[in-house]
Amino acid sequence: MKITSTSCICPVLVCLCFVQRCYGTAHHSSVKVTRNQTKHAEGETEVHHRPKRGWVWNQFFVLEEHMGPDPQYVGKLHSNSDKGDGSVKYILTGEGAGTIFIIDDTTGDIHSTKSLDREQKTHYVLHAQAIDRRTNKPLEPESEFIIKVQDINDNAPKFTDGPYIVTVPEMSDMGTSVLQVTATDADDPTYGNSARVVYSILQGQPYFSVDPKTGVIRTALHNMDREAREHYSVVIQAKDMAGQVGGLSGSTTVNITLTDVNDNPPRFPQKHYQLYVPESAQVGSAVGKIKANDADTGSNADMTYSIINGDGVGIFSISTDKETREGILSLKKPLNYEKKKSYTLNIEGANTHLDFRFSHLGPFKDATMLKIIVGDVDEPPLFSMPSYVMEVYENAKIGTIVGTVLAQDPDSANSLVRYFINYNAEDDRFFNIDANTGTIKTTKVLDREETPWYNITVAASEDDNPGLLSHVTVGIRVLDVNDNPPELAREYDIVVCENSKPGQVIHTISATDKDDFANGPRFNFFLDEHLPMNPNFTLKDNEDNTASILTRRRRFSRTVQDVYYLPIMISDGGIPSLSSSSTLTIRVCACERDGRVRTCHAEAFLSSAGLSTGALIAILLCVVILLAIVVLFITLRRSKKEPLIISEEDVRENVVTYDDEGGGEEDTEAFDITALRNPSAAEELKFRRDIRPEVKLTPRHQTSSLESIDVQEFIKQRLAEADLDPSVPPYDSLQTYAYEGQRSEAGSISSLDSATTQSDQDYHYLGDWGPEFKKLAELYGEIESERTT
Repeated sequence: MKITSTSCICPVLVCLCFVQRCYGTAHHSSVKVTRNQTKHAEGETEVHHRPKRGWVWNQFFVLEEHMGPDPQYVGKLHSNSDKGDGSVKYILTGEGAGTIFIIDDTTGDIHSTKSLDREQKTHYVLHAQAIDRRTNKPLEPESEFIIKVQDINDNAPKFTDGPYIVTVPEMSDMGTSVLQVTATDADDPTYGNSARVVYSILQGQPYFSVDPKTGVIRTALHNMDREAREHYSVVIQAKDMAGQVGGLSGSTTVNITLTDVNDNPPRFPQKHYQLYVPESAQVGSAVGKIKANDADTGSNADMTYSIINGDGVGIFSISTDKETREGILSLKKPLNYEKKKSYTLNIEGANTHLDFRFSHLGPFKDATMLKIIVGDVDEPPLFSMPSYVMEVYENAKIGTIVGTVLAQDPDSANSLVRYFINYNAEDDRFFNIDANTGTIKTTKVLDREETPWYNITVAASEDDNPGLLSHVTVGIRVLDVNDNPPELAREYDIVVCENSKPGQVIHTISATDKDDFANGPRFNFFLDEHLPMNPNFTLKDNEDNTASILTRRRRFSRTVQDVYYLPIMISDGGIPSLSSSSTLTIRVCACERDGRVRTCHAEAFLSSAGLSTGALIAILLCVVILLAIVVLFITLRRSKKEPLIISEEDVRENVVTYDDEGGGEEDTEAFDITALRNPSAAEELKFRRDIRPEVKLTPRHQTSSLESIDVQEFIKQRLAEADLDPSVPPYDSLQTYAYEGQRSEAGSISSLDSATTQSDQDYHYLGDWGPEFKKLAELYGEIESERTT
């Protein structure tokens, strides 16, 4: 069964006496009839019937905040099945059933037992059913209905964000928006005027106003001046029921502060000021302050001070203290009471940040006049110069006059002045001063090379007031005299190469002098004339304060002499001139072709040839390995028995064919050239091919043999003998010299007899072959040098 709303249920729901009338007006309801299905316990056929609806509803209303002694009547349930005999039982279930809402199960009357608050819960959903009291079977399906809590005006408007703090610029136009306040009402806004709020101002008139509907607070006066009043406390009220009598209200406080604008110019409290400044005031010190008042605050009150005119413009200056906004008057030049006793200044103070909206209020600056009175004080003596510079020659006698200082009393009394030098306890006293005249003299002999400049402080005091002092700095320059001879600039390490040539520059030297420039350079370099001429080296003055060391002969040898000594003389350009002697040490070294020093010590031949220690170790290791192989080979050979008959397959030779022109001298290390060229000797003596024959032939004999013998026939004969000789190694090496073949166009390249012939060949390339050929390059270099000589 579906429950729908009817028009007969009134809002107050005093009773359900209208149930029958409502039922009679069912055309106002939307009633949906459903069939109830029942089943008998014995399993009989189901009988479907449509029960007749006896009551229709969907909601009740109950007034909130009921304060009566008895439960509040909500409504009545009734079914057509109820004949009034008590056989129908009404049951209520759902939200609040049995606790908040109770029902008379016989009459169907519903009551509320508690006071309800709509703001906590607006409605309750319940279910009603009518059952047969005897069988406990439902007479109708369960129906759902709603009990709504009807609102009453029990909540006052509230300002959740108050109290408020807000600012607005001063001098704002009337109607300027300040703040919008909002009050909330917990009552039902859809029912009556319980939640309809109206705003009003209780405190703050006539300065501010509030819009009754929106709650916007605005200024109500023109040109509100912060300097007149800065803070305002405005009370705003919100009232419900549209502001009618009986409505509830709430209020909040809005604290409004006027912010500053630059609408006030600076003003000096006085138009004339007077300031006393003693003449002893120090330059750069602050001598006074002046301030203009500004009613504004913050940056609107910032100002700058300036001196616009007056006779003290060049004597005084003014600056602005940003913290205190005061003008600080400072002294630019010293004061002298005896010359000028007063000054007048016109000082102006002007705002830094201007607001042109208020320019009509007048110029935002002000001026005042300041008179400065100079006070007379007893001043210390005044020196004629701020500092003194004096000169004296070194080595001057004790008591030599250096110079004189002068100080006078600036006051009109013109007192006598006394002088003295301020010395520290640890200072050496090289000077003294005459207390009456201020003349400075030496007390010790001065040395410019030790101390070229002295700075002393001279003090002066008045005779009648010794405590009043003034000081001056005196700089004393020590002038130079030629008292130091020149000397070599440093210790020189001079090297001469073994292959040097005559006239070659091997080093350049220079000199220094402790004396001043006038007594030092120009330097002269020369050899001692009293000594015999040096056959090895000479000295050349370059006339630029340097000298060159040159060789006088060709070639030097470390093995003969590795160190030479050369005495030299040096004189300066002073008057009179001073000179000194020194001895140069020159070492003999082996050099590269480009002049770079290779070594300066006597070494073994292999080392001079350029073999390093690692290379020597490798060579020795190879020699040891070769010796071990030879010993092993000999041992195996002795232990092996040679057969008596040589097999035909036993090959005792390896014929090697050479198509080149020969390998030079290296190919003759294991072969005897003489044995090859002397057939007669070869016929008579058949030596082993691995043993050098001891046959010596004269060049003439060799030449005649070569002319009378056919070399090709001779080689064939040697090959035949080698094939039949069982004592030779199982190989032979055929090397031919002096025979270039039939098609050779180069001619003989044999090195035989090359030492006896003249050659124009250049052997400089040997220096580029590496360290192994260094010695060979040097030897050929010597031969070439001697040949050129």
